[in-house]
Amino acid sequence: MVFKDQLNRTLSFSSYPKRIISLVPSQTELLFHLGLDKEVVGVTKFCIYPTDWKTRKTIVGGTKNIKIDLIKELNPDLIIANKEENDEDSLRNLMPIFPVWISDIKSLEDAFQMILSLGKITNTESTSFTWTEKIKKQFKILSLLPKQPRRVAYLIWNNPLMSVNQDTFIHSLLELNQWDNCFKDKLNRYPEITEEELVDSNPEMVFLSSEPFPFKDKHIDRFKQLLPESQVVLVNGEYFSWYGSRLVDSPAYFSSLHKSLLPN
Repeated sequence: MVFKDQLNRTLSFSSYPKRIISLVPSQTELLFHLGLDKEVVGVTKFCIYPTDWKTRKTIVGGTKNIKIDLIKELNPDLIIANKEENDEDSLRNLMPIFPVWISDIKSLEDAFQMILSLGKITNTESTSFTWTEKIKKQFKILSLLPKQPRRVAYLIWNNPLMSVNQDTFIHSLLELNQWDNCFKDKLNRYPEITEEELVDSNPEMVFLSSEPFPFKDKHIDRFKQLLPESQVVLVNGEYFSWYGSRLVDSPAYFSSLHKSLLPN
């Protein structure tokens, strides 16, 4: 059997994988929803869903700091990774030894392709199709709901301040919600910005994401002082950046967010 990953790399298998390691939290959750509990033998310390897998599966390090010797001991017949979230050198060290399937996701369509592709490679094609259809249905409902286009500064890091440009999955979901990304034209995908740039961007709303930096209530005052005319809101970054089965709940979250942001 021959499959291609999202970097157009070819992987060959004599049978469906029985020992899988996932190096990507959102794809780990997807594997659970595809019914692959027995097949998944290793995950990262950031793979927090399903909650019990952190105690039942072998932790092979972080998404950037992979324990290659431990992975060798587990002897997987499939490693699932992501171009952006995992360390390139570590993946290159693993590729000559094990099949490494790499996702590259910048849009909702990329996410659908990833889910269906992992369904094919893990012999869960019917389940993966069901999940993509469920997610598409929820996003179709979202598209029909009234929205108010507004300029948004989406912040993912605090020191230095960092945002996202138009070449990111987060931007694609902002765009679907008619939230105009203030930093979409920056050259870097995750640009560092100064407080002056943030003020000059004149956002109507500032979204402080829960990840990768865990913005909390205590951070809100700083941005309200900088931008007294802007709404400053804590948002759940999982619904903006997780591109697996978690997407089925994103539209409901976005809908709720739209309602909470309506002018009084």
